[in-house]
Amino acid sequence: MMPTAKAPVPLFVLRYGLLGLPLAFAALPIYVHVPKLYAEQAGLSLALVGTILLLTRIVDALSDPLIGWVSDRFLSRRGLVALALPLLAVGLGGLLAPPPGAGGLWLAGLLVVVTFGYSVATINHGAWGAELGESSDMRTRLVAAREGFGLFGVVLAAALPGLLATTLDAGLARTGGVFVAVLGLVALVSLPGMPAGRRPMARPESPWAALRGVLADRPFAALLGVFALNGIAAAVPASTVLFFVADVVRREDLSGLFLAIYFLTGAAGLPVWVSLARRVGKARAWLGGMGLSVAVFAWAVLIGPGDTLAFGILCALSGLALGADLALPPALLADQLARRPEGRAGACFGWWAFVTKANLALAAGLALPLLGFLGYAPGARDAAATEALTAVYAVLPLVLKLMAASALWRWRRIMEGEMQ
Repeated sequence: MMPTAKAPVPLFVLRYGLLGLPLAFAALPIYVHVPKLYAEQAGLSLALVGTILLLTRIVDALSDPLIGWVSDRFLSRRGLVALALPLLAVGLGGLLAPPPGAGGLWLAGLLVVVTFGYSVATINHGAWGAELGESSDMRTRLVAAREGFGLFGVVLAAALPGLLATTLDAGLARTGGVFVAVLGLVALVSLPGMPAGRRPMARPESPWAALRGVLADRPFAALLGVFALNGIAAAVPASTVLFFVADVVRREDLSGLFLAIYFLTGAAGLPVWVSLARRVGKARAWLGGMGLSVAVFAWAVLIGPGDTLAFGILCALSGLALGADLALPPALLADQLARRPEGRAGACFGWWAFVTKANLALAAGLALPLLGFLGYAPGARDAAATEALTAVYAVLPLVLKLMAASALWRWRRIMEGEMQ
């Protein structure tokens, strides 16, 4: 029996959300640390490491919708998450502690294992949260708990290698061990005894029919379109922030502090967006987050050398806006799923995961070549180079965010249409 909105709910929400911590923890080393580890410590060429990462990421992204379709048909969400976690533990633990002589096959094989486990776990964790919530407000709280713990997981993964050892390889090996321990403890807290949630029977249809059917749903297509555009707007500064800190603010030594401020204020601000969504609706609250982000990036144009305090405040405000981006779009999706009789939550979250990963690739593919075209190279601090960097870091996301806000305003009734 599902819990009511009384005393059991806070613990219930926390137990579900806690699993977001190790899942977010797992994602950061793959994108940030693994390329350097295998190029410097394992002795692989950058070309080989880059090719392996590119191919595995393409396969990973393209497989997400299919994983979602399969997930709608087999076992419970909790059971699928439980099956995926050992793959994630073995894959990431081995990836961060390669044995002597580990080469391209080791890297490629474990990347396949860890990305598959990660995809199955995150897609079903997201769908499970959508199916657990009995009310619109409860669904928002479940998403906010998941994303809040996830932000703490990102900060933990970023900090641990440097705290645990003085060298990259030793720090990552110990981080892998900590991850396995944390994942096991969290699984023991988050999985046993939790309800399965409302899970409609999936239609007996082919994967292509199901996946096309999801995209043909107008409210979901509108939400996914805004989510994609807004995600690219958020990923562009994420791809260029370290360059901006080093060559515009000129305080590369404070990069970690700035990132910590960003993620921690994002987590701290989640209750604000949950409360605002309860008062004005999720689409309007998300629009408020976009407005805050636009104001922040308009201010970023004025940042210059030595503006440490100003950039720290900018990181805090943009982190606050991040909370809206993390909590409200999946909560809108969960509300849409609650109105549907067919069991397609996995397929929807499969497309959601695909777009999330595509956004990161598109942002890097757009921002980094554009920086080169405009004349910026890492370390360049002449006026033309820093102006180009500022334009890509601040102005491009501002334009994209305004486009996303315009689309959200135009399509908000479609997204929320039957929720009244």
